Amino acid sequence: MNLREYTRQYAVQDNRLAALSYFGTFAVYFTSLALAITYVDRWYIMIPAGVVFAFSAVRLYVLQHDCGHHSLFETREQNEWAGHGLSPFTFAPFEVMKQNHNLHHAGIGNLEHRETGEIHTMTLREWNAANWKTRLFYRLYRNPFILVPVGALFTYFIRYRWPKNTVRFGVTGVLLHNLSIVVFLGLLYLIAGMTGILVWLVFSLLGGMLGVFLVYLQHNFEDTYWDRRPDLDPQLAALQGSSALDFGWWFDNAVACITLHDIHHFNARIPSYRLRACHYNLPPEVTPRRIKFPEAVAALKLKLWDEEAKRLVPFPKKDRTGTLAHSS
Repeated sequence: MNLREYTRQYAVQDNRLAALSYFGTFAVYFTSLALAITYVDRWYIMIPAGVVFAFSAVRLYVLQHDCGHHSLFETREQNEWAGHGLSPFTFAPFEVMKQNHNLHHAGIGNLEHRETGEIHTMTLREWNAANWKTRLFYRLYRNPFILVPVGALFTYFIRYRWPKNTVRFGVTGVLLHNLSIVVFLGLLYLIAGMTGILVWLVFSLLGGMLGVFLVYLQHNFEDTYWDRRPDLDPQLAALQGSSALDFGWWFDNAVACITLHDIHHFNARIPSYRLRACHYNLPPEVTPRRIKFPEAVAALKLKLWDEEAKRLVPFPKKDRTGTLAHSS
């Protein structure tokens, strides 16, 4: 079976479905935020509304990611305008993030270009050769209680104000993007005061944490794929090196199917509203490995790529004989 040909039938944009996804998500975003702010004194309304807001914020981010691939709407111009329109609410400057993400796709699975990934991964050999300072920093960096909350706070609220490659891909766009955020938060303050800002901040951070968790799982699981050229296989890097999360229909749609990252990396032109159909209608001879929630949580223990075993492993620890062994 020609998998490229199979996925091509799903790489078809439909402006009606795109508009429903785009404007529908905005409607949920603003409605849930308004409910959380209005009923801030009633936790049983505020918290569920805030959680829905957090998911909608993640969904907007994924739709912007689709726009960067020109896969959401039918024309390049429509995707570009839509992507810029999402920027104040995703906190991600569209043009620079689009270019950085394209570099990520080009470097997927390539151990010699790990700088294009969202989350850095050391090899076991590098770990064994590293000094104690490098090890300490990497341990802290990969600790899920730091990686997820602090990573979300740093990445979305600080780092994206001036992302990597900004000078290369568009200083003016980043400055205008930051100005648009100031305008948005200023309007929110005028409408809802400091309460509105704090509610937005808390649940935006929750959305950011969800986003970091999903980004981690996209390429960090035990039998993922890394290699070096000339042995690097782009098809294996896309399909085996990217995850398919099985968290259910509701979760998939809540995050615009970014959970099905294997098929996306294989063919980035498939819009989010067709990814689930493409993945779950794969011919019988194609059996994608789907990661359920318990395994996804367990994957947070995996820290280093073992080039000999060809798998992601935890930090090594000394066994009773004093030799190094992998922690379980």
